[in-house]
Amino acid sequence: MQLDGRRQSTNVDDRRGSSTAKVVGGIGLGGVVLIGLISMLLGVNPQQAIEVANQMIGTSEVVSDGTWEPSEQEQELAVFASQILAGTEDIWTEIFKANGRTYVPPKLVLFNGSVQSGCGGATSSSGPFYCSADQCVYLDLSFFTSMRQQIGADGDFAYAYVIAHEVGHHVQYLLGTLQQAHNQMSRVSEAQANQISVRLELQADFYAGVWAYNDNKRFKSLEAGDIQEAIDAAGKIGDDYLQKQSYGRTVPDSFTHGTSEQRSRWLTKGLRTGDVSLGDTFSQPYNQL
Repeated sequence: MQLDGRRQSTNVDDRRGSSTAKVVGGIGLGGVVLIGLISMLLGVNPQQAIEVANQMIGTSEVVSDGTWEPSEQEQELAVFASQILAGTEDIWTEIFKANGRTYVPPKLVLFNGSVQSGCGGATSSSGPFYCSADQCVYLDLSFFTSMRQQIGADGDFAYAYVIAHEVGHHVQYLLGTLQQAHNQMSRVSEAQANQISVRLELQADFYAGVWAYNDNKRFKSLEAGDIQEAIDAAGKIGDDYLQKQSYGRTVPDSFTHGTSEQRSRWLTKGLRTGDVSLGDTFSQPYNQL
């Protein structure tokens, strides 16, 4: 991506090196490709996964000693994340204004190791997540290294896609879609709730594409190979791909984020059209998503 000269967002809460939280003990991202990646990567309900993990393996207290120092690479990623967040602020402000609405941007919380959010305590193993309780996107920058090492998804636009997807959940929150979906999920069976979750995730993928289309239109930010990076990443975080990698088979009723084909297609739709009105994933039959 071409980000030279782009502004950095001021809506960043950098908690790296100062994390203190009740956290899940004993989970390593490498050992669970894919608890973090299946249940939390680009997810919308971090608290539920955190509570389940706590019940399974207990919790421990993690307190930083204040001596942590970021590496040069980590600082570069922090600047990058701030620039991407700024881009989402610029574009979604325009889109909301064009539709007679006011965009209130989320805060990006950078942490390492563990963090306390409005949705509860979490660790880096949880993956990036959006918490509607405090309207924040939470991100441990080491997750990008895990993306590369664990599933082979790499590249600056692939990383931008992760951030833009989480911001997409914030857009859903502002539009009321997120709460409506969660309310409905609480009243139906697990299988039906999973289908609603898939609709949310695919729409957030679409919104990430809408942002990228308009960001490129305004700032000429995309370079050769960028779009393919994001599409490849979307393909490698589909429920079917991750389940096959982890278990050797798929269980469609348990899908919560969509298949590789669905995720890539909805992201691509947003990238090609840039039209937020084309992202209705809730009206059409589930088997046609």
